Amino acid sequence: MSDSSLVLEQRTRWYNLLAYRLLKYLLWGVFKIWNRITVEGAENIPDGACVWAPNHRSYIDTPLQACIPRRLRFMGKESVWKNRFFGWLFTTIGCFPVSRGSADRAALMTALRVLESGNDPVVAFPEGERKDGPRIFPLFDGAAYLAAKTQVPIVPVGIGGTAAAMPRGAKFMYPKRIHVIIGEPLEPPPLNEKGRLSRNDVRETTEKLREEIQSLFDRAQSVCGVPNVYDPSSEPTNSELSD
Repeated sequence: MSDSSLVLEQRTRWYNLLAYRLLKYLLWGVFKIWNRITVEGAENIPDGACVWAPNHRSYIDTPLQACIPRRLRFMGKESVWKNRFFGWLFTTIGCFPVSRGSADRAALMTALRVLESGNDPVVAFPEGERKDGPRIFPLFDGAAYLAAKTQVPIVPVGIGGTAAAMPRGAKFMYPKRIHVIIGEPLEPPPLNEKGRLSRNDVRETTEKLREEIQSLFDRAQSVCGVPNVYDPSSEPTNSELSD
């Protein structure tokens, strides 16, 4: 299954929606009981499609999105859909297939089609991969690009506590508190009269997004009792920059 329109059609089937709700509330219950998860700023979630842009510090950052009061769409490796059960499961929870062979371009094109065809937020971790440390460093332009091409808002999200709940190398999730803060939506970079993007506008939006995510991440970490401590003027370490 590689056609996003087919994925969008499948998600409307009643049994997919039922399974999605069951999985959502199951995950919500686990995080609520085990990690005392709390979500702040739900009123900032737009009614229609948007680009959902959280920081990324743990492998549990994806499943905990079940605690958000909107169905979010995620990119998934296309080969997963070769297995009928896992293909159904991933479609049910909001994933859509992306071919890793053509790297980021294929992912962006598929995400664009999903944003244009649906009414759901699409998750784009702007750091590109899981990072370590308290700081949000220069982001990839993918989130701003998606927002600009579809003219939907970008929602910055700060996730605190997940690095403590399931740190790098951990096989189990610890009962540490998790707090999520949803920021106010950012306007997408404008298109010119010919429908083209300005690289400077995209970069400016990406930098503004980085600043917003850093602020939300700092606040969320403080709520969890593990405040970020860093010198904003210092250079990043290799462990902070790579997965």
